[in-house]
Amino acid sequence: MKIAVIGAGNMGGALIKGWAKAASKKAEGSVIENLSCINIADRAETILERFNQDFPGINTFTDNAKAVKEADIVILAVKPWLVELVAKEIASSLDLTRQIVVSDAAGITTDKLTDYLSEADGIEDAHLFYVIPNIGAEFGKSMTFVAPGVGTSQESIDKVKGLFSMVGEVNVCEEKMVGPGMMMASCGIAYVMRYIRAQMEAGVEMGFYPKDAQQIAMQTMEGAVTLLRETGLHPEAAIDKVTTPGGTTIKGLNELDHAGFNSAVIRSLKAGLK
Repeated sequence: MKIAVIGAGNMGGALIKGWAKAASKKAEGSVIENLSCINIADRAETILERFNQDFPGINTFTDNAKAVKEADIVILAVKPWLVELVAKEIASSLDLTRQIVVSDAAGITTDKLTDYLSEADGIEDAHLFYVIPNIGAEFGKSMTFVAPGVGTSQESIDKVKGLFSMVGEVNVCEEKMVGPGMMMASCGIAYVMRYIRAQMEAGVEMGFYPKDAQQIAMQTMEGAVTLLRETGLHPEAAIDKVTTPGGTTIKGLNELDHAGFNSAVIRSLKAGLK
């Protein structure tokens, strides 16, 4: 399978690096055979030069239309306000009877993509997707939401799911769930970072050096996730395992409740949907 990624910024770059690493290692389940199957297009030549240095064999372009011509899947990973411009720029170079196009821009649904690509060959039967990953993709740890457009075949869904499974876990869902998914997994990754920072600050106040406090916070987070993943426990059941009557843990949990921790997390996740 050959892919073309338009836009090599933070998100596009994370995806490219994740796919390139998996292809280089010939990771199990990889649907990209080698680096020559990856085309990157970006206006910034310095960014492209770095990818050429880090991943020799990858194909780089400053011309978006040239980048997409031979691709099986085209991923639009530019900022939302640039998608229409880029889509119209590449429309005449696409053959949507055989190519899949993926919007990786917040709010750019398959309906909008259909409108932007109206001049492309095969638009009537196009297989379009609205997909939101997160920056964990660079390390194979993304949580990606894949929403197929109307009329998309199961074969196309399997191809896109297989591609994004190379860089993490995939949830195939309706388009209406991509927004909530983005708040939980894409924006949510920043909220998790903020909790780690707060835990670090507490650690420093209690006497640890910042570097040590960060390591402690990260290992604690990793341990909690591993525990839930390996045991299948509900978080509250896992909490019960470390919460003894009259102990220190329950006192800290009650302080979180007094400060409105749960409410703050829920409100932060819902804020972007308003």
